[in-house]
Amino acid sequence: MLLVNPNQMKPPVAPLALDYLASTIKGFEVDLLDLCFSEDFAQEIDRYFASNSISAIALTLRNTDDTHFAGQDFFVPRLKEIADRLKSHTSAPLILGGSGFSIMPEAILEYCDLDLGIWGEGEYSLPMLVEKIIAKEDYLDVPGIVYRAKKGFGRNPARYVDLRNMPTPERNTVDNRRYFGEGGMGSIETKRGCPKRCIYCADPLGKGKRIRLRSPKSVGDEIEALLEMGIDHLHFCDSEFNLPPSHAEAVCLEIIKRGLGTGVKWYAYCSPVPFSNELAIQFKRAGCAGINFGVDSASDRMLRALGRDFTIDDLERTAQICHRQGMVFMYDLLLGGPGETVNSLRDTIETMKRLSPNRVGAALGIRVFPGTRLAALVRKEGPIGQNPNLHGAADENFFAPVFYLSSALGEDAQQYLGRLIAGDERFFTAFPEAGDQNYNYNQNELLVQAIKDGYRGAFWDILRRLAEGG
Repeated sequence: MLLVNPNQMKPPVAPLALDYLASTIKGFEVDLLDLCFSEDFAQEIDRYFASNSISAIALTLRNTDDTHFAGQDFFVPRLKEIADRLKSHTSAPLILGGSGFSIMPEAILEYCDLDLGIWGEGEYSLPMLVEKIIAKEDYLDVPGIVYRAKKGFGRNPARYVDLRNMPTPERNTVDNRRYFGEGGMGSIETKRGCPKRCIYCADPLGKGKRIRLRSPKSVGDEIEALLEMGIDHLHFCDSEFNLPPSHAEAVCLEIIKRGLGTGVKWYAYCSPVPFSNELAIQFKRAGCAGINFGVDSASDRMLRALGRDFTIDDLERTAQICHRQGMVFMYDLLLGGPGETVNSLRDTIETMKRLSPNRVGAALGIRVFPGTRLAALVRKEGPIGQNPNLHGAADENFFAPVFYLSSALGEDAQQYLGRLIAGDERFFTAFPEAGDQNYNYNQNELLVQAIKDGYRGAFWDILRRLAEGG
């Protein structure tokens, strides 16, 4: 069975899902065709099939695009090129999957001229699907599959994995050492799913709305395995590592109990609430090197509009805790959403300067994904082609990148944001002229060179240290 990673973003990000997936496939010899480091993907595919025959191909799509208003780099056309090349070599079934695919599986299958995919998680469904295909059995009852039917596509409900009873992933399919050397960090999950109701977020579409937890022991075993490979900087890829806080604390205590807190440095995405002084202390003892809090705005009105469940007071309380404990932290903003005005934007930037996180990510414009509450809101605003808040592709299905940027900000929204930031080096943006403050990580040559020079850690923290000369 062949797993294919088409993601060629640089700095490279290890295909964690494929590493996890490979551990669950039994009864097949599993190969990974990792195109991340290929100069010519067609040549790499040709070389593989010159000496291998396969029973099935699983092709993953991690992201549909770079989700940056200034970049709008769309990855699905390249996925189709890769799928076409694979099909030219074999009649074996080609099955799409991945977090990006799960956002709009039918549309991506149609675009790529493919018949079969798995939305959501593949650990349970993929082995079952391939076994049935090879045995020439009916597979239309397999959970989570999306398949071409006589009219359009059919889709089965997903079956989510019980993470507590899953064996610890072996992490030996992906070349994690190379990814660490060229990408600067390893990756790991402690849970899946998110119950939050952020209007723009597509995570629950593939990972579910119910949080499912791994055992802290399993997480500790996996960290030890990565450390044995020399991978001592990690990123927890959970939607929000501190939800629930009791589980985050249990993972930290497991790391501390094993004496790993001095050997590993790790980063995480977190919610600004709940975040306590006690939890911050445990984070530091366990080796936390930095936290990226997704806060979106510092306007209570905009936070409500975006579906967030915290306030400016909560942001201030969390910032005070991080400053008190000497924790490096970033506040990530999503600006220009429904109802954003020049006043709310100004208030947000002024509040960020006052709260003074080590870095602030100021992303202007919000990607509209199908199936989200933001997509439903946009449709209520009237015809897509006549909506002054929309930018990017003229796509009523939000397949190609479409961005929401409140028209109340005027035509010079980018310049206005630039004037508010006024050269403050704590702010990252994704404007083409941002230079060393550009935190669009897609093809970011500054980061690529820094990692070659020996920098390690989360990309935003590498950029911070570069700017501060540390």
